[in-house]
Amino acid sequence: MTHEHDHEHPKAAPAELDHIRQFVNTLDLDSLEDEIAEPDGAAAWFAGRGLLPDGESLSATDVRQAHQMREALRKLLLAHNGAPLDAAAVDAVNNAAKSAELVVRFGEHGEAELAPVRPGIDGALGRLIAIVYRAMSEGTWERLKACPEDSCEWAFYDWSKNRSATWCDMATCGNRAKARAYRQRRQRGSAATA
Repeated sequence: MTHEHDHEHPKAAPAELDHIRQFVNTLDLDSLEDEIAEPDGAAAWFAGRGLLPDGESLSATDVRQAHQMREALRKLLLAHNGAPLDAAAVDAVNNAAKSAELVVRFGEHGEAELAPVRPGIDGALGRLIAIVYRAMSEGTWERLKACPEDSCEWAFYDWSKNRSATWCDMATCGNRAKARAYRQRRQRGSAATA
């Protein structure tokens, strides 16, 4: 199954929250393609979204840190879709927030925002956490979900009126799950009559 990687994705999240969707989706679990597998690619990805200064370089350790955060966020998005909340994922995000030294900063017009003190990957991941925090206060965070299909777990934004969307794509993941449930019911039925 191939996923849409463009910004015009119909399940893109509003405004900067889409950075979180795109970040989780830098790894396609189906094809195992990883947009941020290497330091140069990762630095370009973060810089392209204003999360790192242009020309900043990252190390292999920085990339591992980004991967850890990506999987922690994926777990949080799975919890938005009915999975139990993963305590280790919460710890990982809390540790990243601590490493970023997130503080409240007031801008020139008196508006307050969360901003990281630390530079580099700590600061970049801190900026992502600040986006999550703002989305929580705006009520959009819980609409960002991860597909529950094991081989997918693609992040998508639930635009439905009652926040009831389950699958990133009903035609692929939704039908796959329905077919599996149908097969399991048939197997249980034939076991009962055997």
